Amino acid sequence: MRNATPPCLDQFCRLDRLDLTVVAQEVLPSHSVLTCVVLSPGNCCPGCDDVGVLHDTVIRRLAHVPNGWWPTILEVQVRRYRCPSCSRVWRQDTRAAAEARSKLTRQAVVWALKSLVIDRMSISRIAAGLGVAWNTANTAVLAAGQHLLINDPTRLDGVKVIGVDEHAWQHVTGKDRYVTVIIDLTPVRNKTGPARLLDMMPGRSKKVFKDWLAARDKDFRDGIEQVAMDGFTGFKSASVEELPDAVEVMDPFHVVALAGQRLDDTRQRIQQLTMGHRGRSGDPLYGIRATLRCGYEMLRDKQKNRLEAVFATDAHAVVEVTWSVYQSIITAYRSKDRGLGKQQLTRIIDSLKTGVPAALPELATLGRTLNRRRVDVLAYFDHPGTSNGPTEAINGRLEHLRGTALGFRNLTHYTARSLLDSGGFRPLLHSLL
Repeated sequence: MRNATPPCLDQFCRLDRLDLTVVAQEVLPSHSVLTCVVLSPGNCCPGCDDVGVLHDTVIRRLAHVPNGWWPTILEVQVRRYRCPSCSRVWRQDTRAAAEARSKLTRQAVVWALKSLVIDRMSISRIAAGLGVAWNTANTAVLAAGQHLLINDPTRLDGVKVIGVDEHAWQHVTGKDRYVTVIIDLTPVRNKTGPARLLDMMPGRSKKVFKDWLAARDKDFRDGIEQVAMDGFTGFKSASVEELPDAVEVMDPFHVVALAGQRLDDTRQRIQQLTMGHRGRSGDPLYGIRATLRCGYEMLRDKQKNRLEAVFATDAHAVVEVTWSVYQSIITAYRSKDRGLGKQQLTRIIDSLKTGVPAALPELATLGRTLNRRRVDVLAYFDHPGTSNGPTEAINGRLEHLRGTALGFRNLTHYTARSLLDSGGFRPLLHSLL
């Protein structure tokens, strides 16, 4: 049996760290109340340093860390003293327990941050655990997170690879619902950890990304080696202008997605030409719409047979050709030999550069796009680990965050909550617990 010590409520509730001690307790149906006094006397006059006399006592109520999800309220008896020499009145210093005018103890704030960042709880659940109002919990968490985590001056140190993408923070028409997100991909490239969210700015344009880069110091810009992005030329132009030494990489996710969109466009066009209407249940091309987007080696025999049956029709030959190019792009990216994969994709781009038949306008469009961004597309094979895939993963986490919170109306709050959720603060927060 381990060495046990006599029970001590101060240690159990960690009040000794707050310069408090319990003098009484009461368990109510909805919460527990601990009556506390301040350990430090604090009876010396801050003006003349004379010893004061007791003037009166005031009660300061603070929400503390819950015990077993049972809210714990501290009723701190704060003594007020009066100086007999200068008649000055002051109270005992409780800053060790809580910030001035705060309704939560310092440990309760850290507990709330941990619940939000590590346990991914909602503010409503945190507020219920503390026994405070939603606004009280939200204000305390955002203020502490901004001060302890987001405003950390070393947060951008060591960033070598970044990803940039757009994100819809509101699914409401008629509003500026898009933001530009900046992701640190350095840990992914170095295989030291997951990607983390660096910042989020309203809007999606070249100017937004360019202004964010210009606002960073020169050491940060000079340290960026690669920038992963999608096909949006605005991000490309901003990176070239502000990061002349960095390599722009158009990641496989967006290249394959671009080719897949051209495949869908071709299928839909041939559907209209052959059937005279949009895809319906029972139509051959409509029935294989999902199968077309899968890698061929992942298909079951039944799916392969369905493809062969549809492609046997001469009217569907255009779809088969576009599908073959789409599969070739996937094969190039999946090659274990990066040099071979780069050669394969280079041949595909060259073949689509010129001479595409007029019957394949979608492939011609794809060829022009890939040729225009040839350097960025092929740069992926020379810089393994630089991909916007982790950026899309963080976008998915932000979608989950918005669902947990039942939506956001304030972009400032959404930005702060997103940084706390996906900013890679978990190891730092563990050190604060």
